[in-house]
Amino acid sequence: MQDPFEEMDVVSVLLAEGLEQGYLTYDQIMEALPEVEDNLQLLETIMEEAQAAGVPIYESEDEIDAPPMSLNGAGTEELDDDILESFSFVAGEMSDTSHSAPLFDLSNVPIDDSVGLYFREMGQQGLLSAEEEVQLAMEIEAGRAADRKLHKETDTLSDDEIDYLVNICEVGDAARAHLIRANTRLVVSIAKKYRGRGLQFLDLIQEGNVGLMKAVEKYDYRRGNRFSTYATWWIRQAVTRALANHGRTIRIPAHLGGRISKLYQIAQELEQEYGRQPTAEEIAEHMELPADRVRWMLRTSRQPVHLERPVGDESDAELGDFIEDVDAPPPVETVASKMLTEELGEILDQLTPREARILRLRYGLQDGESRTLKEVGEMFGLSRERIRQLEKEALRKLRHPNFAGHLRQYLN
Repeated sequence: MQDPFEEMDVVSVLLAEGLEQGYLTYDQIMEALPEVEDNLQLLETIMEEAQAAGVPIYESEDEIDAPPMSLNGAGTEELDDDILESFSFVAGEMSDTSHSAPLFDLSNVPIDDSVGLYFREMGQQGLLSAEEEVQLAMEIEAGRAADRKLHKETDTLSDDEIDYLVNICEVGDAARAHLIRANTRLVVSIAKKYRGRGLQFLDLIQEGNVGLMKAVEKYDYRRGNRFSTYATWWIRQAVTRALANHGRTIRIPAHLGGRISKLYQIAQELEQEYGRQPTAEEIAEHMELPADRVRWMLRTSRQPVHLERPVGDESDAELGDFIEDVDAPPPVETVASKMLTEELGEILDQLTPREARILRLRYGLQDGESRTLKEVGEMFGLSRERIRQLEKEALRKLRHPNFAGHLRQYLN
C-alpha cells in the first residue's frame, strides 16, 4: 500500500497529465494507482480534483466523446422538504420506451438455459435517454426523502400526507428497479471482459449487479453525467473485487489482479506483434518493471488444476491418470512383491500350521506388523524361548534347497 503523501504526489502528476492532454482515462488512473479500486475515497478525491481543474475523466480513449465520469455520491445537503417540494410528482411509472433494438434474439432460448433466460428478460428492457435517467433519479431521491420524513414525522402527519408520502416511496422504489433493469446490459458487457478468470459468467453478472445497485444509491443527477458512465466504475469494482476474493483458490489482492490483467493484455499484444510468445524481459520492458517482478507475477497468476479434470472430449481419462506418483513403487517392484508374497504363501504351506503362523506373525507377513517373541508367545500360550526354538526350526526347514531355490531369485 502506498504512503498517503506518495498517493497525493501521484494524484498531482495525474492532474498535470490530464491538463496537458485535456482528459484522463480509467486505465491511466489504474496504472498510476493500482490500489485505487480498493480505495473509493481516494478515487473520489481524484474526481473532485479533476473536476476542479476542468479535466474530464473517461472510461477509455474510445469514449472521449461520451460525457465524463463523476464518482461523487448523491447530495444530501438539501432538506427533505425542499426535495419533495421541488419534485414534480407523476403518478404511475414511466413508460418503457425502447431506444434501440433488443440486444439479442432470444425467442428460441431453452427454458433450462439460465444465461439465455437472463438475457431474454434483459433484452426486453429498453434503454434510457438522458432525460429519463434524470427523471428516474429524481423519483428515487424523492422516494428516499419521503421515507425519511415518514419515519421522523409519522406522529405529526395527517392521513392524507401519509398516503401521499407512501405513494412517493412506491414511485421511488419502482424508479430504482427501472433504473437497475435498464442498465443490466451494461453489467453484462463489463462481465464479459472478465470471463475465464475463475468465476462463472452468471456469478460475474450477479456481482456486477451488486455494483450497479450501489451506483444507483450514489448517483447524483445534478452533475449532468450519464448514469451508465458513472455506474461503470462501481460495476467494475464489484466484479474485480469478487474475482480477487472468490475467483482463485489462492487469493491475490485486487490491485495485483489488475496488474496481472494488464500483463496478459500486453503479452497478447506482443505475441501478435512478434508472432511468438514474448519473454518476461520483453514484457517487463513494456510495463517498465523489473523482469524478476514480471516472472513473479506470472507464477502468481497460475491457477491450480484439478486432478479429476477430464482429458479429451471422448475419453474417460482424468488428468491425475497421467501424473506420476513419485511416492509409489515402480510397477516392476510391485509385480515382484506380489509374486514373492504368493511364493512365500506356497512355501509356508509346506510347514506345520503352527510354524507357518509363527513366521507370519514374527515377520509381519500376515498384516505388515511384526510381533515380538513375547507377543507371539502370549498368543500361543508359550514362553519366549519356546517360540524362539520353533521359529529357528521353521527357518532351518526353509533353508532346504527345495525351498531356498525358489526364493533366491528375489534377493536382488
